[in-house]
Amino acid sequence: MRSQYVILFLTFVLLLVGCEGEPRYYEITGRLHTPYHIKFEYTRSLDKEIDEQLKYFYQLFNAFDSTSVISRINQNEEIRVDTLFQRTFRKAMEVSTLTDGAYDVTCAPLINLWGFGFSRKDSVTPALIDSVQRFIGYRKVHLDGDKVVKDDPRLIMNFSSLADGTVCDMIAQMLEKKGVRNYLVEFGGEMRVRGLNPKGENWRLGITKPIDDSTGIRQDLEQIVHFQRPVGMATSGNYRNFYIKDGKKYAHTIDPHTGYPVQQDILSATIVAADAMTADAYATAFMVLGSEKAKALSAKIPDLEYFIICADSTSSGYHVEYSEGFRPFLISSGQ
Repeated sequence: MRSQYVILFLTFVLLLVGCEGEPRYYEITGRLHTPYHIKFEYTRSLDKEIDEQLKYFYQLFNAFDSTSVISRINQNEEIRVDTLFQRTFRKAMEVSTLTDGAYDVTCAPLINLWGFGFSRKDSVTPALIDSVQRFIGYRKVHLDGDKVVKDDPRLIMNFSSLADGTVCDMIAQMLEKKGVRNYLVEFGGEMRVRGLNPKGENWRLGITKPIDDSTGIRQDLEQIVHFQRPVGMATSGNYRNFYIKDGKKYAHTIDPHTGYPVQQDILSATIVAADAMTADAYATAFMVLGSEKAKALSAKIPDLEYFIICADSTSSGYHVEYSEGFRPFLISSGQ
């Protein structure tokens, strides 16, 4: 009798294993405000789990949703924030501190003034910028336990400059908890990769040329890269997100110190870091800092590598520079 129970139990276990199936690569694409593209090797599709992570992310950081956590904080509601929000907030403050405020999630009102945020203004004057700068600044907001405390109730935040990287990390961590070892997670152009692609090779990613194209349709490649270890990668570039008014081009990256769109030499900054959240934040910071300050900063931060495209007076209009640690990632020119 006992042996019969053992046989039945083993049969049940084998049936469960058989239901899972053999590992294979799944590809999930979609758009939830922002397009995403995910590939991973597993025994089944994880659509539901990925959808849960996306909804969780938007519930925390979607500044266009009045019921999200970030919107409620901006509206001065007293709420408690969870560990993910705290971790993201601390990363934003860390990058702000290391860049001396060149990166600042509280400059959302300035972004709005220039037409890249929640609202759009017909004109921006020095007086208007000065009035807004009085209540922005990363030093005017902090965590007190699990509560966000603002020195000025007019202060608002927007985490879009590291949000895409954050959701990449969220999905990657969920996959790893499931035992997934080979994956690519791309959200809004930011990425997190680990392991090998379906061909059994390192994941290959492209860095686009700095071509003025606000539609984002053109994707001419400047460089192809691959990664031998798990990394996060993010790219920021003013040549895609801009608008033209009265014949003048206004870039989407705002310098918190001046209140104006940045006028630096970096056209595109691609950052590789241990996680996509960090890479995303520093890609924006590089655009504000300019090449010389950005390279000096990178030298002080372990495991932060860069590939920057800088404007110059050559026939092509630009040249590329990259850190020594970025060199092993290079495969070939995209030309």
